[in-house]
Amino acid sequence: MQPSRAATKVIRDWYMDSRHWDKYEPRPGDVVIATAPKVGTTWTQQIVNLLIFQSAEPRTLGMLSPWLDSRAIFPLDMMLGIIDGQDHRRFIKSHLPLTALPIYDEVRYIHVARDGRDAAMSFLNHCNSYTDGALGRLDAVGLADPTIGKPFPRAPKTSREFFHYWLTNSDQPTGMAGLFFDIERSFWTERARPNVLLVHYNDLKADLSAEMARIAAFLDIETPADLWPKLVEAARFEAMQRDGDKLLAGMEMGFEGGHKSFLHKASNNRWQGEVAQEDLELYAQKVATEFSPNLARWVEGGRAIAGEPRRSADQASW
Repeated sequence: MQPSRAATKVIRDWYMDSRHWDKYEPRPGDVVIATAPKVGTTWTQQIVNLLIFQSAEPRTLGMLSPWLDSRAIFPLDMMLGIIDGQDHRRFIKSHLPLTALPIYDEVRYIHVARDGRDAAMSFLNHCNSYTDGALGRLDAVGLADPTIGKPFPRAPKTSREFFHYWLTNSDQPTGMAGLFFDIERSFWTERARPNVLLVHYNDLKADLSAEMARIAAFLDIETPADLWPKLVEAARFEAMQRDGDKLLAGMEMGFEGGHKSFLHKASNNRWQGEVAQEDLELYAQKVATEFSPNLARWVEGGRAIAGEPRRSADQASW
């Protein structure tokens, strides 16, 4: 199977290596869940898991849906072996912009967006929860890669300092603002492709059942009416927290508190009253520079304020 568009950039940092996708052998119907960090990635993996297996039984998402670009979790050969050995419909995680991924017409791509200020606050908790072992693995990646050549940078631990770091740090590992803006632009530009679906965190929170139905329709999955409420219930944040020891088995190796730290609060607007006003103004300036007006509305509020992305008449580039 040949891509309709090959990747146009390479990304290598402490977390990711986009060249891993050079060894990906797609199957028709594969699902790629590609997002910026901390915008609802695991939530969407759980939704797709529930839809594919048509069962509310908890399953370990890290093994079912490997993060293929990752450098510090599983070796690439192991991840490829997991994916190649699966006989169910496959769904694979990525934190790359679409420009760093090959696009295959036979593969479905789901992208989830979230307000950058909320993503930054969630990423703060993520960084503050790393175990020493996780930091050591990230250090080893950076020191072994001649294009990086240094340990993983330690981020500030307070909301005010971290948001400024997230927004302005030029030595940006995955999750910082530069990659966040790049990811959102890349998917917005390709939003009209029939095999690309844009989902928003706010819409998932507002009406989970409706957004799950939208994802199911995109994946051509039908669910018996009597089963649907059980699947929706299993996708709720409270259910994921309850079942986190199974869904996120092994998370304690990377995060103090394991799945309880990883599935933290799932709340928005925690930046209010925590972030310096001058940094909020700088964020607004970056949004105005990096995003078109319609993309800015979409990233801030989803379909509730921006409408359906496919129908947006926004220009393709700016």
